[in-house]
Amino acid sequence: MTRRETTPVATASTQKLLISASAAALSKELPDSKNGARLLDEFQHECVDFFVNAAASLSVPRSVGEIYGLLFSTEEPLSLDDLTARLHMSRGAAHEGLRWLRGIGAARVVYIPRVRKEHFVAEISLRHLAAGFLRDRLDPHLDKSRDRLRLLGQAVGANESFQRGRLNQISSWYQFLQRAIPAIKILAGKY
Repeated sequence: MTRRETTPVATASTQKLLISASAAALSKELPDSKNGARLLDEFQHECVDFFVNAAASLSVPRSVGEIYGLLFSTEEPLSLDDLTARLHMSRGAAHEGLRWLRGIGAARVVYIPRVRKEHFVAEISLRHLAAGFLRDRLDPHLDKSRDRLRLLGQAVGANESFQRGRLNQISSWYQFLQRAIPAIKILAGKY
């Protein structure tokens, strides 16, 4: 009769370590998935995680952070199929995420001779990223704000002093942003 070996019971913190170590070892042991696409290495995994958290802080969809993180951490250009395979993401989510990233200038298409599929790389210039994000996310709201402030001024009613004070507060915020955004774009241009 053979003797069975038993393993000690792991605590919650050691379980997390074991799971993390197993995942890292698994990604190193299995360089290819079933369809031939390479899985993420440890650096790519951490970059994806970093940009998913950054996307969440900016109220941007998770898939956008995942795609940008993989593009950022990969030396070679990636196709839509590469992104879906490596990130285990649906084609629709990858397409929408790429469309969003291309719209703000965070991802761009690169030409690869004799290859019909579009391939993408990450834009890493902070100036381009900040300018694209501000142009796409903030500028439209500021353009609408000018008209809304005018309408708000016309709507001041019976409680005039209170409402006029609040209107002045919003107007000062608007003026600050109008002055700050060009400064932010200039500052981002240094990186």
